[in-house]
Amino acid sequence: MALNIVRPGMFTTVQDCGRWGFQARGVGVSGAMDLFSHRLANALVGNRDGDATLEITLLGPEVEFQADSTVAVTGADFRLSLNDGSAQMYQVFDVPAGSRLKFGARRRGARAYLAVAGGIDVPVVLGSRATHVVTGMGGFEGRALRAGDIVKQQTDAAPGQRVEKTKRDYAPLVLPDGGARLRVIAGPRGAGLLTAKRYTILPQSNRVGYRLDGPAVFERPTGEMISTAVPTGAVQVPPTGQPIQLMADHAPTGGYAVAATVITADLPLAGQLAPGDWIEFQTCTLEEADAALRDQEDAVDSR
Repeated sequence: MALNIVRPGMFTTVQDCGRWGFQARGVGVSGAMDLFSHRLANALVGNRDGDATLEITLLGPEVEFQADSTVAVTGADFRLSLNDGSAQMYQVFDVPAGSRLKFGARRRGARAYLAVAGGIDVPVVLGSRATHVVTGMGGFEGRALRAGDIVKQQTDAAPGQRVEKTKRDYAPLVLPDGGARLRVIAGPRGAGLLTAKRYTILPQSNRVGYRLDGPAVFERPTGEMISTAVPTGAVQVPPTGQPIQLMADHAPTGGYAVAATVITADLPLAGQLAPGDWIEFQTCTLEEADAALRDQEDAVDSR
């Protein structure tokens, strides 16, 4: 069972929930930029949260299925077609062998997730199938997919770990429309200078981080700062004063001042942003961040 990548799209990679437990050794987590949509896609086809999906960025692929498959697509709103007919986002559908699934116009959001029943089968590296293209680790040969690649599907699972396939309707992520307000927890430096301002994501942005253009955050570290651990969503301020928001492929440590950190519940929304979109930061309390994450977990829980 395998997928033939007829056209790869702009940047399609294999991702899962990330490579945890190796940050102390300098290995980043990586994984899906929008974990909420990744997990929903897996839940729809009866997979485990951590099974690998295809993360599709901005311009979608064309995929030929070499065996009968059951699939679902979540995340960014794409027009889908299966052979000569249409297919729907957030719906489970069966794909006969030899069929082609095409991603057409993207209407909103930046990243979609294609899940196949059983998951994508690539080698496990340090406990994860996630692609980290900066180091060439994991995924399909450590890189984005290319035309002609044959990506295997998992055909079995450990006893007791699979769940029944469900066609229950899941509430999709509310996708950004040109930009988003992201809630943050204030850091030790400069959080107040970030809020009530609008920033634009620059074209030099990627899965490592978003370079932001807008009012300078006048935080000037004096001398050299000691590198410290930084989480996904940390908003760093280099000497230029133009913030950088760290995303899934960031390094485990950084030496810039951290003005704030995007809360976990808003990271999926951040993962749906694209170059040219705007960001506004809004501070919140730890209690509010915890409540937002609990609500999101309730929405994705399929067990």
